[in-house]
Amino acid sequence: MTSKNKRRGNDFERELVEAAIASGFEARRAWGSDGRSLGMHPEVDVVIKGYKVQAKRRKLFPAWLAPSEHVDVQAVRRDRGQPFIVMPLDMFLDLIK
Repeated sequence: MTSKNKRRGNDFERELVEAAIASGFEARRAWGSDGRSLGMHPEVDVVIKGYKVQAKRRKLFPAWLAPSEHVDVQAVRRDRGQPFIVMPLDMFLDLIK
């Protein structure tokens, strides 16, 4: 039987694909959460309109990571690293239209 965490991760990947398809995009989930099934790197879980997504679902993540209700996106960067933007899924899907 599949572990609870594996099922939760699979559910999240399906949720991403379903949201993308509902927004009119082509989206695919990699079989077994392994991008090699799509001819890509093993870390690729989902492809949405050509964007390679690694899906991470956690019970808890740092509260500061999520944008507050007062901002649209959250920018984060490690020291000497590149910046990343954290945003709600629906905003991302609107941006790539």
